Amino acid sequence: MKKTQSPQTTHVRNPKKRSDLKVLLLQIRDNKQVREEELVSFGLYSGLSASQFDTLNVFDTPTFPITAADGYDALFVGGASEASVLEPETYTFVPPSIHLLQHCIAMGTPVFASCYGFQLAVLALGGAIIRDKTDYEMGTIPIELTSATQHDPVFQNTPNPFMAVSVHQERATRAPENCTELAFTDKCCHAFKVNKKPFWAFQFHPEVDKKILVERLTVFKDKYTDGDDHLSAVLDAAVDTPHSNQLLASFVDRVLLA
Repeated sequence: MKKTQSPQTTHVRNPKKRSDLKVLLLQIRDNKQVREEELVSFGLYSGLSASQFDTLNVFDTPTFPITAADGYDALFVGGASEASVLEPETYTFVPPSIHLLQHCIAMGTPVFASCYGFQLAVLALGGAIIRDKTDYEMGTIPIELTSATQHDPVFQNTPNPFMAVSVHQERATRAPENCTELAFTDKCCHAFKVNKKPFWAFQFHPEVDKKILVERLTVFKDKYTDGDDHLSAVLDAAVDTPHSNQLLASFVDRVLLA
């Protein structure tokens, strides 16, 4: 007798929707205005609502467990204009922040780290950060891509070069070991991915556009400029950065919701 085969059951993965995602934002901001603006910017360019973020601000909570991001769909890390990764004795939240990133790498938690987050990531991965307070990048600048971006889900379809907001006095000249460099300028490495992990770091600011650059540099003009004339020159030369700003949405679409 011919056996009748039972129909096979097909198991279809039911991925999360964008509205289901929950993200932890690690903030390194003391200024109240910039705290609020940074959260709004991350929400705007990721396509997530404010209710989908929890914020851990290290100025308020300098000590926290390495498991702080466990249970979240991703960890976002913002920038800083009031702290240095090279002064852990003064900014006691630097070691816990590094340990948090190391834990995320070990656990495979998706990470999108911007500017100060990039510098923390470099140290977490055994790389080196150097300080440069005289000849640093400030404003909107052209950034070049490496050939590795052709197969990278976040940088896919990004033109080469592209414009981005970059304001920093500390930098890394190369990507850490076991990472793939994705973007650069003649001064520094500007983006890398940890090999075989959903972890991207950006020295520039994907979450900042021209409008926010104007507001933020005005707040911190005493740190980054030589006065009102210098500030005006930088801001007058600034351009829009749509391709840089698209990277956050690409991370959500192609990494978190893939």
